[in-house]
Amino acid sequence: MTCTISSATPMLSMLRRAAPRLTRHLFTCRHTHKIPVRNQAKRLFGSSGPLRYDAGLLSKPQIAFDLAKSNKSLDAGRSERAKYFPETSNKSVAYWLLGSAASVFGIVVFGGLTRLTESGLSITEWRPLTGSLPPRDAADWDAEFTKYRSSPEFKLLNPRMTLDEFRSIYYMEWTHRLWGRLVGVSFLLPAAYFIARRKVSAPMAAKIVGIAGIIGFQGFLGWWMVKSGLKDDLFAPGSHPRVSQYRLTAHLGTAFVCYTAMLWNGLSILREHKLLADPQAAANLFSRLGSPQLRIFRRSIAGLAILVFCTAMSGGLVAGLDAGLIYNEFPYMGLGLTPPKAELFSDFYSHTPDKSDIWWRNALENPSLVQLDHRILATTTFTSVMGLWAYTKLSPTLKSMLPAACKKGMHGVVGFVCLQVALGISTLLYLVPLPLASAHQAGSLALLSSVIVLGGRTWVPRRAVNLVNQQLRKHAHSIRKQ
Repeated sequence: MTCTISSATPMLSMLRRAAPRLTRHLFTCRHTHKIPVRNQAKRLFGSSGPLRYDAGLLSKPQIAFDLAKSNKSLDAGRSERAKYFPETSNKSVAYWLLGSAASVFGIVVFGGLTRLTESGLSITEWRPLTGSLPPRDAADWDAEFTKYRSSPEFKLLNPRMTLDEFRSIYYMEWTHRLWGRLVGVSFLLPAAYFIARRKVSAPMAAKIVGIAGIIGFQGFLGWWMVKSGLKDDLFAPGSHPRVSQYRLTAHLGTAFVCYTAMLWNGLSILREHKLLADPQAAANLFSRLGSPQLRIFRRSIAGLAILVFCTAMSGGLVAGLDAGLIYNEFPYMGLGLTPPKAELFSDFYSHTPDKSDIWWRNALENPSLVQLDHRILATTTFTSVMGLWAYTKLSPTLKSMLPAACKKGMHGVVGFVCLQVALGISTLLYLVPLPLASAHQAGSLALLSSVIVLGGRTWVPRRAVNLVNQQLRKHAHSIRKQ
């Protein structure tokens, strides 16, 4: 046994010395040495540095043997994720968005009627689900009327109101709230369908989710606004019970933002389809609209949209304070173009001993100054529109470079601003009659719509440019293949 072990020892020593040479020369895959390890690692990991590995665990061939295959799998995964949403949204999404915008337009006008008929405070509770149905029998009507009789509006303004009169204002507010619920349902359900069925592009899906959030927030603002007219501590004792002009303006502004978002995105989808139908013509149009010589006109439209929005919000303050019921004349306000300074900046509206808030509180709470501000903003809007229209007519550059669609859009803005000025002055002179006041509120949203349409025809959206360039590259590639 000892002899056997001693004779095997030289053989084991010889095999141990030969093992490294056998591994190095006989068990190396020559093909893997031809794979550019550094380049493959750079493509896979996005790094230009050398690939680090543990020599005690892995060898270079083991690191690089399947990098090409892994890289292809990774690219395929990214491509699949990118293709989850299409490049462009379906036209049906555009028509749905425009229909939703029309519904929001209608509810804004009807909300103005609800305010003008003083029906907004008739429902004293907020029940998003159970409030969808009106009272069904006499007991339910008595219960609702009892709740209304405990409100400040009934005690101070309508102490002799009968049940039949209450029903008329109740149905106005109930219809307004039901319409709001229908706007939410008719938006959320199709939105979920279009996103789940991949009918929208990825950016459009995010925008739709944002609009859905605005709708939900708008419902909360509506009740927050109504709540301000149901408590005595939210307005001066003995004053006219009304909702807060701040909350009313916030509610109105959110509705304008929601409507504008729906309108703009719906028109954008239709415009993308029209441009992609003829990419070469679209590229020529973008080159024309993107000219530095039209920069002033493009920026002026953006400024005009902001000015129209601010004027409409100042109208919300006028409505919240019933400021249209004073100084029912134009262009004068009393004995001059403006009321006396002491009336415009009265100490009555200041809430601090040092009167440091006298400027902004009068601008937002003094009916005289609020109406004057609205007049100034409206006059500025009218002057700006007419000045921009004259610029398109008198500038040789704009006359030659501005597309016909932009010129027609400018004419539309001029028509709407003239109509809105006429409605505003008539509403003031005739002491805010219901039809004129409602038409004036609708006119503000129509004027903003015309400016948005003009902007859609004039501004150069980056996404549309990228899509058109992509189509042109695909077309050029297909020609080279032929």
